[in-house]
Amino acid sequence: MSDSEAEEFLRVARRAKAAAAGLAPLPRAAKDAALHRIADALVAAAPELVKANGADVARAREGGTSESMIDRLSLSEARIAAVADAVRKVAALPDPVGESVRGNVLPNGLDLRQVRVPLGVVGIIYEGRPNVTVDAAALCLKSGNAALLRGSSSAHESNTALVGVMQEALAGSDVPADAVQLVPGTSRASVKHLMRARGLVDVLIPRGGASLINSVVEESTVPVIETGVGNCAVYVDAAADVGMAVDILLNAKTQRPSVCNAAETVLVHADVADAFVPRALEALRNAGVTVHGDDRIRSYGADVVAATEDDWRAEYLSLDIAARVVDSLDDAVAHIREYGSGHTEAIVTTSQPAARRFVALVDSAAVMVNASTRFTDGEEFGFGAEIGISTQKLHARGPMGLPELTSTKYVVTGDGQLRG
Repeated sequence: MSDSEAEEFLRVARRAKAAAAGLAPLPRAAKDAALHRIADALVAAAPELVKANGADVARAREGGTSESMIDRLSLSEARIAAVADAVRKVAALPDPVGESVRGNVLPNGLDLRQVRVPLGVVGIIYEGRPNVTVDAAALCLKSGNAALLRGSSSAHESNTALVGVMQEALAGSDVPADAVQLVPGTSRASVKHLMRARGLVDVLIPRGGASLINSVVEESTVPVIETGVGNCAVYVDAAADVGMAVDILLNAKTQRPSVCNAAETVLVHADVADAFVPRALEALRNAGVTVHGDDRIRSYGADVVAATEDDWRAEYLSLDIAARVVDSLDDAVAHIREYGSGHTEAIVTTSQPAARRFVALVDSAAVMVNASTRFTDGEEFGFGAEIGISTQKLHARGPMGLPELTSTKYVVTGDGQLRG
């Protein structure tokens, strides 16, 4: 990044920091009113937003982008209306800022309270989908944070137009317009500058594929919350209901295979393999799924592809799944610990002791018992919305709703107490 580009970024980041300070003390009513203004403005500006998006779509097609990726990139007036509705839903959610996490009166009479406060400036680096621009901004604003957004260059025209509409809407509200800003530039250098803006940006949240997330985690000097990479496993226990297990596996793999909470691995206890594997292979085959199996899985189907070491670690995001027969629940857990990404794992069993042991031993952000991995989602969990799904352990883990976009501070109220 040139000196002039670096200076431009610093100006944007400093404005975001100032906006965060002005946004933090605002009451819920002011933030909700601003969000409703944004939603109304998006609907009113839908024709110009679709036009800006059309330029991105046309460029993507010229560059040979796949139709599935173009679909994620595309905006229509109906999709913009849906994005606006999502903003209104965020406005309807409880405001976490000021919530008392815990508190008590100490023996010396001091009143001690731990309360939620905004993180400050939240930088978000994401790929493809321009709807994330609005979703992320709305969640940040509701939780009292300024949003510094860096979408992919493929959606630059769309993101620029969306941020312009949101800033114009905020200009007529109590929320500072600079609380939502786009990182200037489309080069890799602009991303690096955001990752190294320690002191101006309080936290970074990358949303995208493994390469993006790993790059941000490894190169950033700003604290990072890892999100998204999901090598999720379904374990079919010896005591599983076979019909239920097939249904859960099929839903976990095929309901939406391109997302992080889709199943990528199935582990089958040897005692139930004869009953389960043939039925599962037929169901997966009928759904167009390619199974990459170990030798024991391959013995049940000639069309099963031989699994490699890479298959056990793969986040396919496609109609592919890795399959292995294991000799015990502990072997399934050992496989998950070796190859899993810490996102979501599921056990299918009628045995309560097996379920309890699996839950106790599996160290992932979410563990499902007799349910699809696809339920790991902020909206499905009743959070209303999410900024992403954290697969790390510090600060936040699992679907990140509004409370996870806050930190805490201690408020201590006394009556002249002095420490002896």
